[in-house]
Amino acid sequence: MINPRLDLLTDYPFQRLTALLQDPPGAEPINLSIGEPQHQPPAMVTRILAEQAAGWGKYPPTIGTPPFRTAVGAWLTNRFHLPAGAFDADKQILPLAGSREGLFQVIQIVCRAAPDQPPPLVLMPNPFYQVYAGATYLAGAEPVFVPASRESGFLPDFSALPESILQRAALAYLCSPANPQGAVAGLSSLRRTIALARRYGFVLAADECYSEIYDQIAPVGALEACGGDFANVLVFHSLSKRSSVPGLRSGFVAGDARLIDAFRRFRAYSGTAMPLPVVAASTALWQDETHVVENRALYRAKMDAAAAIFGDRLGFYRPGGGFYLWLDVGDGEKAALRLWREAGVRVLPGAYLGRPGPDGVNPGAAFVRIALVQDLATTERALERIANTLVTA
Repeated sequence: MINPRLDLLTDYPFQRLTALLQDPPGAEPINLSIGEPQHQPPAMVTRILAEQAAGWGKYPPTIGTPPFRTAVGAWLTNRFHLPAGAFDADKQILPLAGSREGLFQVIQIVCRAAPDQPPPLVLMPNPFYQVYAGATYLAGAEPVFVPASRESGFLPDFSALPESILQRAALAYLCSPANPQGAVAGLSSLRRTIALARRYGFVLAADECYSEIYDQIAPVGALEACGGDFANVLVFHSLSKRSSVPGLRSGFVAGDARLIDAFRRFRAYSGTAMPLPVVAASTALWQDETHVVENRALYRAKMDAAAAIFGDRLGFYRPGGGFYLWLDVGDGEKAALRLWREAGVRVLPGAYLGRPGPDGVNPGAAFVRIALVQDLATTERALERIANTLVTA
């Protein structure tokens, strides 16, 4: 009665963390384990949801509304310097209930498992966002975990894979800025990856949900690297991080018109259309950059605090994007348990975001991921506790 592929899924990282941290905290608890933004959402969201309340009584269209698509298309064009007229918002944009939903569903669009053939392969960085692997297993595909370690700049190098793997690849997930390391793929790197996808016929799913949380330089995007030809490329964006509205469950997928059309047909059956009041609020958020600049400044201030507290200890570095610290603590699980027991700070062991490679080594095992999502004062207090607990003179 139960799909046996579910047995391939490990416990989700936060379930594993709950099992690990059974003891009472050593101080007033502070949660820095989950990337759930705690900044105040823009005031316009509450107002627009109330104004559009009549929309709760209507079935929403799968494709959203023309104003939504226009707003997203304009934002993409301006933000990623797309050629004028190269992007058709009506054919190349589809709303999502958060980027996570689309990243999970995309594999159903592009993976073709045949009974007389080996399963299709899905390439992903290691460590990685766990939804990538879950989607892969449940689709009957096989994951290929590509190291994203310090040696590779914390990004996967798909071009280093054997041709036998690339020929079987149906999809490649690439997160930039990366979760958990905050590394940003450059324009030339993205162009090489897109060329590789087109050469071997797989789809690049570019997870760019952290693109608007950056330190100094705005990250480039996969559409920007396409040069006006979006074949084989889909990008996924979300308002959760950009606008501090994780509960709104609002995002979009954009790119290759042929793939977007297939996505639309799939979602027409799955029934996951975005409610009209949410569409209206989302439209306004994509049209406004003031709150995004303010939000980014709050994260930058917390990165400044982290730099002052850690210096060059625990392998600290300022990530190019995102709001995570990826600290080298030697044994991430041991450090997470100690931080909870002694300092009351909840962080995520890096091993929970990775898988052992062919050498048996999990590339995340030595690290902890710290989400700088609380207010500045709370974040500083937590980081001081971490330093006092883990750093030796």
